[in-house]
Amino acid sequence: MSGAPAIEDAVVTGAAGFIGSHVVEALLQRGARVVGVDRRSPREDPEAARNLSKALEHPAFRLVECDLVSDEIKPWADGADTVFHLAGVPGVRPSWGGAFSQYLECNVLATQRLMETCVSLGLRRVVLASSSSVYGDGSGPFREDGLTAPLSPYGVTKLAAERLALAYALAPASPTSVVALRYFTVYGPRQRPDMAIGRMLRAVLTGRPLRLYGDGRQRRDFTYIGDIVAGTVAAATATATAEAVNVGGGNSVSMLDVLRCVAEVTGQEVPIVSDAEQPGDVQVTAADITKARALLGYDPSVSLIEGIKRQWDWLSTHTPTVTRALS
Repeated sequence: MSGAPAIEDAVVTGAAGFIGSHVVEALLQRGARVVGVDRRSPREDPEAARNLSKALEHPAFRLVECDLVSDEIKPWADGADTVFHLAGVPGVRPSWGGAFSQYLECNVLATQRLMETCVSLGLRRVVLASSSSVYGDGSGPFREDGLTAPLSPYGVTKLAAERLALAYALAPASPTSVVALRYFTVYGPRQRPDMAIGRMLRAVLTGRPLRLYGDGRQRRDFTYIGDIVAGTVAAATATATAEAVNVGGGNSVSMLDVLRCVAEVTGQEVPIVSDAEQPGDVQVTAADITKARALLGYDPSVSLIEGIKRQWDWLSTHTPTVTRALS
């Protein structure tokens, strides 16, 4: 936005992840100096190495291997003007049962420790990755001032992290403002392999059936990674003190419609096996993006069919072990 401060020194937590690695690249392209923070090492984790391959070659990028739950934060946060806090444990279905302690530590405690450090250092802005899971179920479109009633332990931890960060921003004389972005079903190149569109495309590549939960009429607001990155970077310089903002694709579609799109892009039907609905899965996600348009100048531009095509093209060239097995 006009008159907004430039991003010069940025920190991106979760830098080796799907969204984080794309944000890192976008910031480097804008001329920022970027410290990427992740507990995964590219030397030991092939996915981290792949996601950060471009950034690691850039002179303005530095990677810090750090666990936000237990390691010292201040040394690499000091001097930043913006922290993009994108680290966390994702996934609705795995968050039930004994894994919850990890969600609690990585999504809530890590956020609290980071906010304490940012405020103590007087950092200007934290952009936090929240989730549409904070809303729970409903017919949508969901507005930021509407009810939040998460239906999964994952959603509970994302809402807790969001409220924590906003509380720090609203504390008297706090130097650190916060924009919490409620992401809606992000997809595109580098997408986590457990997510729906990636699973569909891999089913086509391998011939191994996709497990389709429920009747396929569940609707999701799919958001292409390039649009997510644009909204995330814009949140760093938006005029705000403590705001939660939806970042969605602006169009909620059924899983059956997505299967048809994948078939159109790949030229093959997706093999499927039906399974029961899973705990925590909602029937509808749909974002009201009025606030994002006004506050961030956000305007999603990539259609679902085009985004799936881009992800298919990327997947087809970045899965050598799969393509070799099929040859």
